[in-house]
Amino acid sequence: MPAFASAASRPDASPPAGRLRGPRGGLTVRRSIFLTALGLAALAGVAGCALVPDGTDEERANLRAAGALYDQPLEQRTLPDLPASPTWQEVLRRAFLANGDLEASYFEWKAAVQRVEIASAYPNSNLEFGYSYMFSAEKMKAFDRQTFSLGFDPSMNFLIPTKVRQQGRVALDDARAAGERFRAAKFDTQRRVLSLWAELRMLESRRQVQHEQVRLNRLSIDAVRARAQAGGVQRDLLRAEASLRTQENGLRNTESELSATRAILNGLLVRDPAVAIDTTGDSARTIAATDDQILAAAVELNPEIAAIARQTEGRADALELARMQWIPDINPSFMFTGNVSQALGATVMLPTTIARIRGGIREAEAMLRAGEAMLRQTRTDRAATLVATLVALRNNERQAALFEGSLVPLAERVLQNTRQAYAAGTAMYIDLLDAQGIVLDTRLVAIEARSARDKRLAELESLMGTDIEAVGASPVPASSPIHQMTPDPKEAPHGR
Repeated sequence: MPAFASAASRPDASPPAGRLRGPRGGLTVRRSIFLTALGLAALAGVAGCALVPDGTDEERANLRAAGALYDQPLEQRTLPDLPASPTWQEVLRRAFLANGDLEASYFEWKAAVQRVEIASAYPNSNLEFGYSYMFSAEKMKAFDRQTFSLGFDPSMNFLIPTKVRQQGRVALDDARAAGERFRAAKFDTQRRVLSLWAELRMLESRRQVQHEQVRLNRLSIDAVRARAQAGGVQRDLLRAEASLRTQENGLRNTESELSATRAILNGLLVRDPAVAIDTTGDSARTIAATDDQILAAAVELNPEIAAIARQTEGRADALELARMQWIPDINPSFMFTGNVSQALGATVMLPTTIARIRGGIREAEAMLRAGEAMLRQTRTDRAATLVATLVALRNNERQAALFEGSLVPLAERVLQNTRQAYAAGTAMYIDLLDAQGIVLDTRLVAIEARSARDKRLAELESLMGTDIEAVGASPVPASSPIHQMTPDPKEAPHGR
């Protein structure tokens, strides 16, 4: 490695070395000590600096806003208690504060933000202080036998500021990608919680309907049995009994599914798996946004696409950093030997590992191309998935509206007319039971259609990366529990 040095030795060489007398010798000693102290102070002053890129403070602010409550351990954290009949907002807010997977994603983001300062630390090499003492038969002062050197660790090149800043940009891109992954984890938690919540509501409603169906089937068996004893067809009784057994089996299956779903949801909420959850106090969610608004929001806010985009930006910056390896590094140093000499020097590290540098550049180019291809394909896939989910959601809405608005009222009118006919003696008791069964069957289909619609909505929000209530709203509502982690979502600002 080539080196150059500029040395300034004491010009007055007439007296023997080590026999400096008078004010000039004292001045030289003081000058050497002063220069050493000045160099140490300058290096110490920059030792705690970091050449962080623009946008780091904004990312830190986003981090603080998103996870202030995670800074306390779960044991010291106050989780909101669910009321007797919670709403989906209350259930979701507790899940955000208690879910361990989401908390782990937050701390991964926090670690990535800290790595920005690590990558931007300047100087990037440790300070090295050297000392040697010369043994000689010459008559020299003890101070002139001592050599002091100050420089950087030779095992690590002292990078120029441009390279350090570029390292910080790469680390910031990774931190932003980690932030988007945290946002994706939030919406994945939202999807799981709201899907389980919709499933729980559906199972509870189905159980009530099936209880009523079993009761009607038992009444139907009594009527068929009486008719069979009066000379009716025996196979009608067998069919009625088979239908009753089938309905009882369906009821048991629903109760088992209900217990399992409740246990899974309580697990996400960090509660006892057997604790009951009353879903009757919740109301159905409405969608005010149009399909165009939903698609526009999804293209702009999808967290998975945003994470890959940030990752691709990082690979572009990594390519630029790989190209910077052609720039030589310079390791400065300072040394003085008593009053004899003082020297400032620098070691220039030439980029002679050509094959390694070219290989690093080609690797970075390949990774960038891979990221661009991944981003392009992810956009295509998510757009197709989003459209398919939106189509299914609208179909579920249509089906739910059809049954709730038309078929269920129509079945209830048929039941009312049958009751009137039975009271007038123009209809049989078995006809009345059949009409009641039709109403229950229609209600059950409407309940399942509504549950399917709510699950599709949770999937849609996960793909969009935003709360459906915030799409198309002006101004954006601040009450969305999707975008903040504060104890009272109604008082928190709309955030990331």
